[in-house]
Amino acid sequence: MPEAIQDTAIAAAAGPAFDADLLAQTAAAVRAAGSVLRERFGDVVRHRTRDELMSALAANDDAALDVLRPRLSHLRPDARWVEEELEGGALPPGEWWVVDPAEGNVNHLHGLPEWAVTATLVRDNQPVLTAVHLPLTGQTYTALAGAGAHLDGLPLRVSGTTSLGLSIVATSQARPDEDEATVRRVGASITAMLLDALVVRTSVPATLHLLNVAAGRIDAFWQFAGARADLLPGALLVTEAGGRISNAEGRPWTPESGSLLAAAPGVHAEAVATLSR
Repeated sequence: MPEAIQDTAIAAAAGPAFDADLLAQTAAAVRAAGSVLRERFGDVVRHRTRDELMSALAANDDAALDVLRPRLSHLRPDARWVEEELEGGALPPGEWWVVDPAEGNVNHLHGLPEWAVTATLVRDNQPVLTAVHLPLTGQTYTALAGAGAHLDGLPLRVSGTTSLGLSIVATSQARPDEDEATVRRVGASITAMLLDALVVRTSVPATLHLLNVAAGRIDAFWQFAGARADLLPGALLVTEAGGRISNAEGRPWTPESGSLLAAAPGVHAEAVATLSR
């Protein structure tokens, strides 16, 4: 388990029993928000300008937040909220809700099925618990630090694959406003993986790839840069499912890192070598 996550259970001052109950209520909250987004899902939402696109994205976010904010604030009244879902980096001490009310929002607007609702409680910069709900399938992924990762109550376990050449790997893309150096690094990394891995998948959002790593469906995921709300839920799920989390160079990952690699233990070292070329 990476240094940035391994002490979470010890740091959870509220206690494991309390956090387990809190996780169940958090899962109920993301399911309720997901029901709202499911009702809004269907036809492609047309937009002719960036302003129209941003307005449509905000409408989805607000609809889900109208459900999430009061429920989660009631659960932990003193926890602060990360207001900007695209931000990265460390948080000030204390408890924070890191929420993505419509992860994969652009997909939702385009009538594509890859989107979710996520909520993660972070305590002194350590993810304590997370719940990710996929409204179109009804599935809910949960993880509690030190207590494992689950899909609808069933334990998750990462892949046992030991060869990158036999692996399905995945990455997301840089943000639309990302700097050119990062965009080119993403492209170079995909090329490297195309040479070394069995199959390379590229799509958004990042969280859904990380769910698949935790469930053993794919063997590794990497991303350069990225926001806390994109990466924290999946990082905790993968860790609790027995996977390895690091940056792309193999060093310990934190929300301040410039890259993330989540992989089955048997292919982690090979993935680091490929990404470091």
